[in-house]
Amino acid sequence: MAAPMLHARQAATMSGMTMHPPYPATTAALGGLPTIGLDVPICSVFLVLFMIGAASHMTILRVNMARGHKFLISGMLFGFCMSRIVTTILRIVWAVYPHNTKIAIAANIFVAAGIVLLFVVNLIFAQRIIRASHPNSGWHPICHLAYTCIYVLIVLSLLALITSVIQSAYTLNLNTKRIDRDIQLYGQTYYAVISFLPILLVVGALVIPRKTRVEKFGSGSFRHKIAILLFATALLCAGASFRAAVNYAGGQRPRTDPAGYQSKACFYIFNFTVEITVLYLYVIVRVDKRFFVPNNSHGPGDYSRKPGSEAETKPESAETMRIAPEEEIFDDMSPEDLARSDSGKGRLPDEEKGMLSTHEESPRGQAPGAAPNGDDSGTRPIVPLTPPPAAHQPQVKVTEMSRD
Repeated sequence: MAAPMLHARQAATMSGMTMHPPYPATTAALGGLPTIGLDVPICSVFLVLFMIGAASHMTILRVNMARGHKFLISGMLFGFCMSRIVTTILRIVWAVYPHNTKIAIAANIFVAAGIVLLFVVNLIFAQRIIRASHPNSGWHPICHLAYTCIYVLIVLSLLALITSVIQSAYTLNLNTKRIDRDIQLYGQTYYAVISFLPILLVVGALVIPRKTRVEKFGSGSFRHKIAILLFATALLCAGASFRAAVNYAGGQRPRTDPAGYQSKACFYIFNFTVEITVLYLYVIVRVDKRFFVPNNSHGPGDYSRKPGSEAETKPESAETMRIAPEEEIFDDMSPEDLARSDSGKGRLPDEEKGMLSTHEESPRGQAPGAAPNGDDSGTRPIVPLTPPPAAHQPQVKVTEMSRD
């Protein structure tokens, strides 16, 4: 243990490094050391873009909450924008103070940790597509347990990644540095797999035959939801895969001799550019409407349920309550078929019964068929205003009444 540490101290002394922790990195990293002339203007532009993205997602979240439209994923996207705002600020400060190792450690941690929120958002979208296309499988407890394990591993991997970055800066032991590098390789590899997982889940949901119809949720067509998710996932997967490949290929190169794939252009393209594209895509296509599901969804059929519908929330009043007849309760006939069958049997519908009863009634104090008071026009027959259908013409007896 003492020999590797002695060699590390000798190498650090020869390279002009400070001999107190935290120690500057001796290997090349993606993006290299930031500079004022190049990195500060670029980070300033991305800082403004992330601020606009944060304001957009927070505005969408607050407007939806005021309308009772609960879509907390907008809050997660806002949190990601805030983490990237801190990341760009740290890189600007690091460019101004290039020898401050603590700022360099914080900047590298935020670069690696912030992207996790976008991975989780895409996993949630993929889960909703699976539950809509395969409700029985998507809502199965095993599927829920698998997602829980994935989220737990994401958190544990993030903690291990942060710990390894900090520990590697506070030790000169080569064996410890090797272990820290292995942990970092594992973390980058796991994130690359997680970034690709939504594509695998969605394609599997499309290939496996469905036993039920697709449950419609949110606005827009189901194909558009799949296309949006696959496009965003492909971008994030490209960035995560590139970062993992760089760590495998160029992780041991000296800081003074970085590879071409470790340039600043690759850093900003596969990190901030990809993330900004996904963030603004989710604002433009309004994922808060397309991927919205009703609150308290916990089983098959809940996605297609209309939240807040009047039929669910408003009880039936006495005016709107209708008592169905026995034929309508115990028979499989519709009300229209029931009315036609009644007319064929000689039974009168309620409307015609009411019409006849109105015409057959006479004013009080007069005999049936008598003329109104003060009318001396003689006798006349009583004729219904609207004759009933011929199929069940009532037998109305026409009489003549003499003058009083």
